[in-house]
Amino acid sequence: MTTEELNKIAETTNNATQGLWKSYIEGRDHESGSSFIMTGVDNERDYDIEFHSLREKDQDFIAMARNVIPDLLSEIWRLRKIIEDNSIIY
Repeated sequence: MTTEELNKIAETTNNATQGLWKSYIEGRDHESGSSFIMTGVDNERDYDIEFHSLREKDQDFIAMARNVIPDLLSEIWRLRKIIEDNSIIY
C-alpha cells in the first residue's frame, strides 16, 4: 500500500464517529428492539447505528473494524519506520 492510500484510510477513520463501537444483535446480545452498533461508551456515548438489512457477521465486522483500524495503521507506520531506519543506502 502506498503512503497516500494509508493516509486516505486514516482520514476516513478519523472522520468517522469516535469509538469504541459495539455490535448488539437482537436475540444474541439483547432481547428486544433492533440490532444496532452503539458508538461511544459511558459519558462519551454518541448515536446508535441501525441497519435495515445486514448480516450479523457483517455488522460485527463493521464495529470491529472501527475499533482496530487505528491500531493497524499505527502498526504499519511503526514497521515502516523500522524498515526505513534499518535501510542501508549505498
